[in-house]
Amino acid sequence: MRFRRFKQVDVFTDTAYLGNALAVVLDGDGLSEEAMQRFARWTNLSETTFLLPPTDAAADYQVRIFTPGGELPFAGHPTLGSCHAWLEAGGVTHTAGRVVQQCAVGLVTIQRDSKHPKRLAFAAPPLRCSQAEPALLGAIAGALGLQMQQIVASQRLDNGPVFLGLLLDSPETVLQLTPDHAALVRLDIKVGVAGIYADDSAEAPPLIGRINREAAAFAPSATPSALATDDTPQLEVRGFCAATGINEDPVTGSLNASLAQWLIGEGRLPERYLASQGVCIGRAGQVYIQRDAAGQVWVGGESVSCINGSVTL
Repeated sequence: MRFRRFKQVDVFTDTAYLGNALAVVLDGDGLSEEAMQRFARWTNLSETTFLLPPTDAAADYQVRIFTPGGELPFAGHPTLGSCHAWLEAGGVTHTAGRVVQQCAVGLVTIQRDSKHPKRLAFAAPPLRCSQAEPALLGAIAGALGLQMQQIVASQRLDNGPVFLGLLLDSPETVLQLTPDHAALVRLDIKVGVAGIYADDSAEAPPLIGRINREAAAFAPSATPSALATDDTPQLEVRGFCAATGINEDPVTGSLNASLAQWLIGEGRLPERYLASQGVCIGRAGQVYIQRDAAGQVWVGGESVSCINGSVTL
């Protein structure tokens, strides 16, 4: 065991403690998979990452991503948080303005937003969609306390992590869910739910969302930029991940990536929008989505380092 550089980063927020926490071991070389998994269980965060030298010459660094329950081939908030930590620790890229991350799904490109220098965005990996079996969909609806008529559309979404994606009839329905997490564990599937804000209500999110946002914005630790007035969400998202040890993920980059590819592709959302996630568990996650002219979806957000130091591993 030795001292290794370590950061704990808050992702998809510009204000510490309002996003999704990520543990990052910057010197992961030489650690066994068992040691990585043991440390991830100990942090008890939704994800813990370990940075390693790349084995692909095109990559700037390699990352391995662990939940308390196992390793992931890819995840969004660990991608942005790990990149933030790597750059902050002095990482030098092969190409200016672009970082290439190696992970189990392959190479993932990350770029800095030219208008918002603190905001990084990753290129969403290819998405595989398939229909959920009616029996599974019914069981999921029961576990979430939903009536089938409240589900507008559904897809099994796979971009490395697999979610059953549900588009619900309103953001209010999304925010009012009280899932049976034990039932979701038995079904052994992660579920992502989303609701689209109607044009006529875009400036007035539902009461629970508004209360949480105002509480976050005016908390003593918040800054005026925590919730900019022009950052109005068009999509409300929740991610239920009890099957991997986390009942509700605060902000989920991979889920937002797959939701964007699905919902933009079907014409349900514009090519550029803001998603909100985490309000029901006291967070104010902001996920910036954009599909470029080539059809690539980019998933962006800011990160803040909350802990800097070393860990004995």
